[in-house]
Amino acid sequence: MQYFNLHTHQFTNDAEILELVNQYPQEFDSSISNYSIGIHPLFIDENRLESDFQILEQKISSPACLAIGECGLDKRSETAFEIQLKVLERQLLLAEKFQKPVVIHCVLAFQELVELKNRLKITTPIIIHGFSKKEQLAKQLLNNGFYLSFGKNLLRNPELEAVFVKTSNDRFFLETDMVEEGIREVYALAAKYKKISIEDLQQLISENVKTVFKK
Repeated sequence: MQYFNLHTHQFTNDAEILELVNQYPQEFDSSISNYSIGIHPLFIDENRLESDFQILEQKISSPACLAIGECGLDKRSETAFEIQLKVLERQLLLAEKFQKPVVIHCVLAFQELVELKNRLKITTPIIIHGFSKKEQLAKQLLNNGFYLSFGKNLLRNPELEAVFVKTSNDRFFLETDMVEEGIREVYALAAKYKKISIEDLQQLISENVKTVFKK
């Protein structure tokens, strides 16, 4: 592995890249070699929720399942926020049970996310994917044990450079999500911002992968 893509919806099967491909229970593709699987807050369907959780529990135990997610909280979702909280809580408890990291989607609900993590005393790593917020929020999340993943917004928003640079080297990942650019472009910009070589950046992230994805 030369590159690690923390979150993508596109499986490229590139031999140089370890891709954590996002999957949803009802659309599961068994041909994908490494994946995360979770119930997204925008796609909660109460009519099939128990079926989704059955699939989730079946797939989590596979060695190919590296993480749970993306799951999380989103106040733009049509699903009632209380239901979102219950669905996320169940997934966090599964992550704790199986000791798998969690990839989080969070919109307008970071305070509630921090409170939930702390109330449940979750010890498995939780990664905020697609981080795009201010330094104060980044610091709060890092102080509460979260990891941050940067991708699309790092490429599109120059103001995020300062936040990224101040993020500790042992607490971040890089991703592409659904952007056209590949993970190599994200690494190139990240290395430039951190003022290190791409090789040094690869080593940093490789160590983070070993720490977070122990299994």
